Formats: sequence, C-alpha cells, structure tokens
Amino acid sequence: MRKVPKGVTLVVGLGISGRAICRHLARAGVPFMVADTREVPPGLDDFRRAHPQVELHCGVLTALDMSEAAEIVVSPGVDLRTPGLAEWVGRRRDSGEPLVVGEIALFVRAASAPIAAITGSNAKSTVTTLLGEMAQAAGRRVAVGGNLGTPALDLLAEAPEAELYVLELSSFQLETTPRLGAETAAFLNLSEDHLDRHDDMVGYRAAKLGIFRGARHAVVNAEDPMTWPLDPLPMERFTTQPPQADEWGIAQLDGRDWLMHGGTALMAADELGVAGRHNQANALAALAMGSHLGFSLEAMSRVLRQFKGLPHRSELVAEVDGVRWINDSKGTNVGATLAAIAGLGPTLPGRLVLLAGGQGKGADFSPLAEPLARYAREAILFGADAERIAAALQGRVTVTRVDDLSAAMVRARDIAAPGDCVLLSPACASLDQFSGYPARGEAFRRGVERFVKEAGHVD
Repeated sequence: MRKVPKGVTLVVGLGISGRAICRHLARAGVPFMVADTREVPPGLDDFRRAHPQVELHCGVLTALDMSEAAEIVVSPGVDLRTPGLAEWVGRRRDSGEPLVVGEIALFVRAASAPIAAITGSNAKSTVTTLLGEMAQAAGRRVAVGGNLGTPALDLLAEAPEAELYVLELSSFQLETTPRLGAETAAFLNLSEDHLDRHDDMVGYRAAKLGIFRGARHAVVNAEDPMTWPLDPLPMERFTTQPPQADEWGIAQLDGRDWLMHGGTALMAADELGVAGRHNQANALAALAMGSHLGFSLEAMSRVLRQFKGLPHRSELVAEVDGVRWINDSKGTNVGATLAAIAGLGPTLPGRLVLLAGGQGKGADFSPLAEPLARYAREAILFGADAERIAAALQGRVTVTRVDDLSAAMVRARDIAAPGDCVLLSPACASLDQFSGYPARGEAFRRGVERFVKEAGHVD
C-alpha cells in the first residue's frame, strides 16, 4: 500500500477546486501530495507541468495509507463517504482541528478581509453577483467567487488588496468548513437537491447551515424556516409579502409594488432590471446584506436597476410575435423551477408554456402540479425523466412528451399565444442530452434566434 509521507498535506480531487488548492499550498510553501480516484483525471498533464515534483496517486483511495498525513484537504466534488477517505472524516489532528477539511477552510485561515457568504438551493449565484456589484458601486475593493466563477483560494492571489470577499458556497463546500466566520451570511431557500450526496433533506440542510458557523449576521427567508440558524444570531428576514416589523418585503403603495424595509419604501419593484417575484426576493436578500455591510441605498438601487440577470437564469432571450422566451436552464432542480413559475406566472397577461426534463436526480416532481395548473397552458417534457414528470402532473395540466429540446421548442412555438411566456426551466440536470446546463441554455438561445429570423422581427 502506498503511504502519504509523514507531515505532508494530502489533496483529494484534481478538479477545478483541487487545482486551486494545489496552487494555494504551493504559494504557501506547504508540502503536499495529490490523490484522485480516477485513473486518468482531466487536466493531468497540466497539473504535472505546474507541479512536477508533487507525488500523485490515481485510483482507489483504499490503496493509499493516509495515517501520517498532516491534513487531508478534500475537493467539493469528492464524496466524504468514498471508501478509503470515510474512515478519516471526523478525526482530529494534534491541534484539535479536524483532519479532513475543504478548500474554504484553507481560505478562512488565509483571508484578512471580511467574508459575505451566500448559500441556498437556488438563486445564490444571482444574489452573489448582485452583492458583488453593490460593493463595487459603493466603492469597496471586492473579490467575488467561490462556487461561482473564480475559486476562493485563487481570489487570495488575484485580489490581495480586497476589502471584502463575496462568496457563493455550496453544501459540498460548507460540509468541510469547520468555521466560516462570515461577517454576513445568507441562506436563501431550501428545496430537494443533491440527495444522492446528503442522503436526505436533514443531511442537506445540516450541510447548508454550516454557513452560519461563527457568523456575525444572518439573512434568511421569512417564508422558509428551514433556512433559519439553529443557534441565536443577529438575523434579518426577507419575504415576498408585506414586511412585518423590520423585515425586508414587498408592499403595495398607490397601486405599485415596492421593495420595503419595514415601513420604509426603498424602490418600486417595476424599476428592477429583472422581472418576477423570485427576483424581487433576490434583490431584498442582497439589500439586507449590503445594508449590514454599510453600502448606501443609492449605490445598491443603481445596481438593481441596471442588473439584467445572469445567463441561463430567468434570462429573457427575445419576444417573438408577442410571446416571451425565457432561458432558465440553470433551473436544475424542482425548487428552482417552482421559483421561476411562481415569479413569472402572476405577471403574465397570458399563460406559461413550460419546457422541462432531463435527469431528475430522484426528485419528487409533484410540487410542480399545483402552480402549473394555475398558470400553464401546457408542459412540454423531454429527456430521461420525462415520464416521471408526466406522471406527477397527470390530470393537472396538459402534457406533451417529445424527444428533445429542439422538438419541445417547435411544439411551444406552435401552441403559444400572444401574452404567453415559453419558459425553459427543466427541474432536472442536463447530462442525459447535453454537456451541462450552459450547453442546454445555448441550444435554447440558438433556437429562439432562429425563430426571430423566421418571424422577420422582434416585438
């Protein structure tokens, strides 16, 4: 059996985060070795060129003796239950610190500026981006990354003068972070996802709640108590309802919806650069965090007016003959699709045409039935789990099954009426037919552009 040399840090996983961990350890002068369960991990040649002296173990972890490792740093893509690794999880080093940690634990040790952290099943990329742009508008030197964009450890090298780090964090990253110590931490929402990794919703929620360990301030969803911290913590709540006390919410004034902080009107909801109740909730979460960080309302409002959304997240591609086509390919779970339906449905003069399907990851699709019955003209289903979704929607909404996204778009064009919205929000992963959700979204965009050309104009 191969042995990790005494006193050497073991990095497990050679993906994007694993490579960032290696770069960080190399910069810090920490001796390390790398292990990956794949015999030939992607990027292997690049790694060997960058770290020619570093030992590398490829293959099952049970063939590696980790007993004398100084620390084991696990990439978020590696399941902690992996044979050969699982037995070390929960053990302590001589210092009392956990033996097995992740990239964010290393980041916390090295970062000298405050951290604003965002997690949730959905919308965390949007809120992370909003908060980062608000910080910039407020004149702060900010670095944005984590699960979104630049790996957190690379931010330390790329933005050493940062006054604030804004991080999107996944449950995989949080479960290996003993103490984040964020200045402000937001848990936006919780819905079924990643149960293949966390076993059940209890395990999934427990991982997400790690965002509050050591936090000074929490932002949570007033409508979802599962996002609330278990331990006492200064906490602000956001809601899409009229706010209670000092909540951040939405109320009607003189016939218009307004973003509110308690009884104070902040800006009219129709001034936002993105549409839908879910995006109003995202704006409120960012406002609550930014307010705690001392950003001016003027700077934050300016960003909210200019922000047009992220690619593949409730992104308006075009309006053709009175029909809006919206790309929400990043809606890879039921919760994300529910948010998109609830956000757009009430705002439409017509009906929704939903395009959904792919790999369902064992999810329960039945929560989609009620809102689709209320707002949808038809659900057009494709991909590996189309039949499972159809069974969950039976009797509540008209369902058409097709082979692929292209066929779904043709069907949608044929049935949509002026005032309708065709929404690609699959509630599923994409890997049965695409390389990832961006490729699925780009296919949708190309299809819409083709429809625009065929129509000869854009309304």
